[in-house]
Amino acid sequence: MSARIHRPPNSAMQSGPAKSKGWLFEYEPEKRKNADPLMGYTSSSDMNSQIKLWFDTVEEAIAYAVKNGIPYRVEQPKVATRKAAIYSDNFKSTRVGQWTH
Repeated sequence: MSARIHRPPNSAMQSGPAKSKGWLFEYEPEKRKNADPLMGYTSSSDMNSQIKLWFDTVEEAIAYAVKNGIPYRVEQPKVATRKAAIYSDNFKSTRVGQWTH
């Protein structure tokens, strides 16, 4: 029963940083999920997959894992690079590409 400590990425629906400031502690799946033959639902008998703990810092999450004897791995978040886009640059006379509609 090992755990993964990571920062979840931003939601694909919005560009805001909601739910991406804290560190998430969750267990790795021990058993494979099964598909119900009749309805097609996926289920698992692994109850640890339902546990998700939020921590303010990675040190708190690591301390929790060490205190409880849980092997863990830490995944550092990828830094998003943002390019400044200025709308008026589309209409400059020195624009490199051709204007298309």
